[in-house]
Amino acid sequence: MKWFIAKLVYQIVIGNGQHKAQFEEQLRLIAASHQHEACQKARQIGKSEEQEFENIHHQIVRWQFLDVSELYPVEEIEDGMQLYSHIEEPDFPDNYLKLLKHKSTSIDLNMIIQDEEI
Repeated sequence: MKWFIAKLVYQIVIGNGQHKAQFEEQLRLIAASHQHEACQKARQIGKSEEQEFENIHHQIVRWQFLDVSELYPVEEIEDGMQLYSHIEEPDFPDNYLKLLKHKSTSIDLNMIIQDEEI
C-alpha cells in the first residue's frame, strides 16, 4: 500500500448563489495501491462528504464536491515532513501578520485549556 496526498475542492453555495464565490480546498491522506486508485478513492470521499443544510438565515447551504485538483505520492511518512506549501502575497501585509498572531495565540490558549482538563 502506498500513500498519496489529494487536494479535494468543494464549492460552497448559499441560497441561490448570489454571493462572492467560495471554494474550500482540503488536503487528504489516501492509502492506495497506485495513483489511479488513490484518485478514485479521493473522488469517492469528496462526493460522499458533500453536505446540505439550512443556516441561521434559513438559506440552504451546499458544499458541492468539484473534483480532485492535485494528487501527490508520499514516499514515506516522517515526523515533521512538509505536506503542503502556499506562498501568500497579501494586499495588506500588516493585517496578514495580525491575523497570523491571532491564530497562533488561539492555538496557545487552546493548549492551555486542554492541559488544564487533563
